[in-house]
Amino acid sequence: MKDFAGKVLFITGGASGAGFGQAKVFADAGCKVVIADIRQGHLNEATAYFKEKNIKVHAIKLDITDRKAYAEAADEVEKIYGGPPQMLFNTAGVNAFGPVEASTFEDYDWVMGVCLGGVINGMVTFVPRMIKAGKGGYIATTASMGGFMGVAGCAPYSAAKAAVINLMESYWQGLRPYGIGISCLCPAGIKTNIAEASYTRPTRLANTGYNTNEKTIEFMRYHYSFGIDPVELAQILKKGIENEQLYILPMPEPEKTMRDIVERMVNFTTPEGTKRQEELSKKRMEEMRKHPMPGLEGAAEAGWGRARPDLTWVKSYGPGGPPPKKE
Repeated sequence: MKDFAGKVLFITGGASGAGFGQAKVFADAGCKVVIADIRQGHLNEATAYFKEKNIKVHAIKLDITDRKAYAEAADEVEKIYGGPPQMLFNTAGVNAFGPVEASTFEDYDWVMGVCLGGVINGMVTFVPRMIKAGKGGYIATTASMGGFMGVAGCAPYSAAKAAVINLMESYWQGLRPYGIGISCLCPAGIKTNIAEASYTRPTRLANTGYNTNEKTIEFMRYHYSFGIDPVELAQILKKGIENEQLYILPMPEPEKTMRDIVERMVNFTTPEGTKRQEELSKKRMEEMRKHPMPGLEGAAEAGWGRARPDLTWVKSYGPGGPPPKKE
C-alpha cells in the first residue's frame, strides 16, 4: 500500500506512545484517523494536539479486552465514515516485569488479555467487516523483539507477543485473496508511557507476583526513555507498509538479527548446540556487564523485575541482581 490519502485508520492505544506516533505520521499522510484508548485523559491530550494542528481525528474510549465495547466502537466508525476502516493498527499493549516463577494467573490474564486478546478482538471485529466492504486494506500489529525468544523476566508479555507474531503470519496468508495486507512491527524499547500500564490494570486482576510500586514505575519511565521515538518508529512502519513487509524490525541489520535468533533456536535442538548456546549466552552476559545497556542504572535500588517481597520462596532476581544484604 502506497496511497494513504482518505483512508480511515483505526489505531488502538492511539492516544499516547507508539500509537500516538502512528496517528501523527499517518494523519500527515492523509488518513482519517480514529484513535482508541482506554485513558480519557490521554484521548483529551491527543485530540487537543490535533486540533491545534487543524487536523481532524475521531477519539473513542475503548478497553480492547471488552468485545461488546469493541463492536460498538466499530459501529461508531461505520456510522461516522459510512463503512469500516480500510486500515487497522493493533498497537495498544501493557507489560509487567518479574520472575516467571512468581507469575500469577492474574499476571497472565491481564498482560495476555491485552497484548494477545486485544489483538484477537481487533481482528475478529474488523476483518469480516473489511472483507465485506470489498475495498481491501491493511492491518499492522505491534509485537516485540521479545516475541522471538523466551524472556524469564517478562514471560506473559513475551508469550503474548510470540503468539501475535505467529497469528499475523496466519492472517498474512489468509487475507491476501481479499487484498488486505499484513505487517507485524517488532521493535525493542519504545519511548512510551508503558511504564504506567499498571494504572490501567483492572481491580479484579490486581493480584500480581511481581514487585510493582511507585519506585519500579519511576525506574521504568527512566528505562523506556532510551527507547526509539514513536514518530521515528511510525515512519519505519509506514515504509514497511509501503514495501508490504510482513515483519518490520526497526534496527540497522534486521536480517542478521533474525539469523542470530534462528541460530539460537537451531542450537537448542541438540545437546551439543545447547552447550554452544549456553557458552554464547555467558559471553554475552559478560559483555553486558562490561558495557551495560543504557537505562538499567538504578534497577537494583528500585527493585525492578523482582518478585513481590512476601514471595520468599522465589530464588531468582531481576536485572539488578539480589537485593542488598541488611547489615
